[in-house]
Amino acid sequence: MSFQRYLTNIKTKTGKGPEDFRQLAKEKGFTLDGKLNPAVKATDILQWLKDEFLLGHGHAMAIFALLKGSKNEDSE
Repeated sequence: MSFQRYLTNIKTKTGKGPEDFRQLAKEKGFTLDGKLNPAVKATDILQWLKDEFLLGHGHAMAIFALLKGSKNEDSE
């Protein structure tokens, strides 16, 4: 599945897009100045996405990749 397909499926399921997740992560203290907070573990972010948005592991990893900066909305 392409990265764009992951984002589309996440938006369909949650009603939230990449910017929404970036803002929510910032509010939760998972990111600082647009970068991952080094004091936060990846598992904490993944668990939040799974618990609050009922995302599966692959979809949670897609959002984590956005927050980490290794992927963006233009990634394939």
